[in-house]
Amino acid sequence: MFAAGIDVGSVAAKAVIFDTANRSMAGGTVLPTGWNTREAGERALTAACGQAGVDRADLARIVATGYGRIALPFAHKTVTEITCHARGASWLFPGSGVVLDIGGQDSKAISLDENGGVRDFVMNDKCAAGTGRFLQVLADILGMPLDDLGKAAAGGSPVPISSMCAVFAETEIVGLLAQGTPPADLAAGVFVSIARRMRGLARRISFTGQCVFTGGMATSPAFCDFLSRELEIPVRVPDEPQLVGALGAALLAAHQLEKKHHA
Repeated sequence: MFAAGIDVGSVAAKAVIFDTANRSMAGGTVLPTGWNTREAGERALTAACGQAGVDRADLARIVATGYGRIALPFAHKTVTEITCHARGASWLFPGSGVVLDIGGQDSKAISLDENGGVRDFVMNDKCAAGTGRFLQVLADILGMPLDDLGKAAAGGSPVPISSMCAVFAETEIVGLLAQGTPPADLAAGVFVSIARRMRGLARRISFTGQCVFTGGMATSPAFCDFLSRELEIPVRVPDEPQLVGALGAALLAAHQLEKKHHA
């Protein structure tokens, strides 16, 4: 039997197919969400099924998560992304104590118990300054793709970004550019700013054990280095950090199937 997890975020829609017999991921995909969350979820699930070589009819259970989860009527159950990220991260890295996630529109710090459940969490979804959206603003100003931004930041000397608001920071960055500040230094400054925001969020929960870093920002090795330096501990990054929430949803779907089977 196969279970599926779908995580529809503001920027990307992710889906994972989980093989319950082999207890392994059979397929996973990440696609842009666009304006239609339901369609994005459908596309992501179809693509993941294609990768896994299974038909939609083979999916015995589907769990949806992410901000677009309520737009997916074909899901059997919806679960918060906090629970799903905790489950996915603890399955990939057993014994982990903390999950940090930076997505397009929010960031989260989750403290895990010894069973991989949620002990506590804090979330920033009110301000773009600690999220991937802030990085997109910088990329637009500099006319630089996000991948190049990371390479530039890795070789730059961080310029302090004093504004705590993404809107004001944008004005500040434009002003610094006009003064001749090198783009690489600005990129490094923004990376440090986001990493410090994440550190501040993480300090509000019980921070013990290994730290797992997930979400779109975790695809940037340069940012992972900045975050690790700010936290003063190594961060563990999954091979596919954007799929962790969808994986957690798929694991919950598989667990529900097992309970039903044994009932």
